[in-house]
Order: sequence, then structure tokens, then C-alpha cells
Amino acid sequence: MKQNNEKIYIAVTGGMGSGKSTVMRMIAECGYPTLSADEVAHHIYEDEKVYHDTLSAFPSCFDNGVLNRKKLADTVFIDQNKRSVLEGITHPAIMQKLFLQAETLPGKYIFFEIPLLFEGGYQNLFDHIIVVMRDIEHRIKAISVRDGLNEGDIMARINNQVDYEKNLYSGHTVIYNDGDFAALYKKVVGVVHEITAQKD
Repeated sequence: MKQNNEKIYIAVTGGMGSGKSTVMRMIAECGYPTLSADEVAHHIYEDEKVYHDTLSAFPSCFDNGVLNRKKLADTVFIDQNKRSVLEGITHPAIMQKLFLQAETLPGKYIFFEIPLLFEGGYQNLFDHIIVVMRDIEHRIKAISVRDGLNEGDIMARINNQVDYEKNLYSGHTVIYNDGDFAALYKKVVGVVHEITAQKD
């Protein structure tokens, strides 16, 4: 998907509630262009092919031709097979749109927030990967505040993701979100400086 080999594409990933979006805002404050898979995903059903493929696969999640996102989310989060079907429809389109957007951005380094990077098998599309880690208790609290979900619903969603607690990501950069905002910012600045210094 990457067209310009002079650009360096860096993915930021991690489990739900790990603090990926906060890390991305900090990277943006450092002056680097950032892109979000979630932002693209929010509009992905405006894509005609994605809309029709989703309607065909999940007709009960549409009300008079309008996608009911909550119905769709509830359907796929409790069924691994259905989730795989949806991801097969949406993920390639999301990644394609992200890379097209990246080509228009200035600068050498582009940072992408990709929540399901490893689940989708997209890690090889990037020049470097940052994994944000956070203990499960703080993740649950963050998701509860953000999305208004109870602990059972949160754990159901977390359990559908890669188990970041048990996986070691050799060759990737890990940021541990285990302190306050200032501590995290210091880590992010250090990591960004280290990565860009290595690539230059």
C-alpha cells in the first residue's frame, strides 16, 4: 500500500483503554502528522462497496437502509466469526484510505493510530511500531468513563483483542502508560526522538 518509500510510516497500537489516542495527541504536539484508523472507520460506511457488502452480510443491523452501529457492534463483539466477516469488509478499505491520506501529508514521518494492527495482520505495512501498554484496571476505568460500558461488556471487548499482557513484541517499541500525564509525555517525546534519530 505504501507508495512513497521516502516516507517513514509508524503505527501506534495497543489494547482498548491503553491510552493510544493520548499518545497520538502528544506526538501531534511534537509536530508530526498523525492519522487515525478510528476516524476513517467512522466514515467507512459512506464507501459504496463497504456499505453494500455490510448490508448483505448483516441485514438485521440496518433500519430502513440506515446502519445501526450499536446493533452491529453488539453483533460482532459476541461472535468471532461475524467479527471476522466485518473486519474482512472494512479493514482493507480503512487501510487503503489511510495510506492515500498519508501520501498527501507533508514531512518524512507519519504516525498512524491502528487499534487492531496485529489482529488484522497489518504490522508489516509499517516501518516501525509503537505498542502502548497499561494495566487492566486502569484500562477498564478509562473505557468505562469514555464509553459508559459496564465491566462485563468491557472485558468482552478486551478479550476479543490480542492479549497484550502475554505477548512480547520483539523489535517493536513499548511505551508503558503507568504514570501521570507528564510522565507519559516524557516517555512519548523520548520514544519519538529515538525512532526518528534511528531512521535519519
